[in-house]
Amino acid sequence: MTSLYRSHLRRAAGFTLIEVMIVVAIIGILAAVGIPAYSDYVRRGQVVEGTNALAAMRTEMERFYQDNRTYVNATPCTASLANRTVGKFVLSCNPNPTATEYTLLATGSAPLTGLVYTVNNTNVRATTGVPTNSGWVTCASTWIMKKGQTCS
Repeated sequence: MTSLYRSHLRRAAGFTLIEVMIVVAIIGILAAVGIPAYSDYVRRGQVVEGTNALAAMRTEMERFYQDNRTYVNATPCTASLANRTVGKFVLSCNPNPTATEYTLLATGSAPLTGLVYTVNNTNVRATTGVPTNSGWVTCASTWIMKKGQTCS
């Protein structure tokens, strides 16, 4: 009876190496799929911060124009507000606004380094400065909001 008891204890003592290897492989596969998907999800959220701030800055420019009939010395482009950071983006006016035209930029920083969104006084939105081999595309007519989106 003691030999039967000992053999029962051996089987219930723990996991085999194969069982542990299977669990490690499953965790590795899930991580290989999940981590890049989560990273892209986080980047999309950071892009929204930049484009929303750029749209708000454009609204401020139009409000200034309504009051002054010029974009020159517009409040959002003054030295104290120019080159302000919102999330992972630096907002700026480029070049300095004229009486009838302006272009606003949102330039990305890590992990969005190289990504640039622009909007002008006619509300033409563009995506430029896309990092090579990143899955993002440039577009002269809209803001590209996620990897793999096409310019339409």
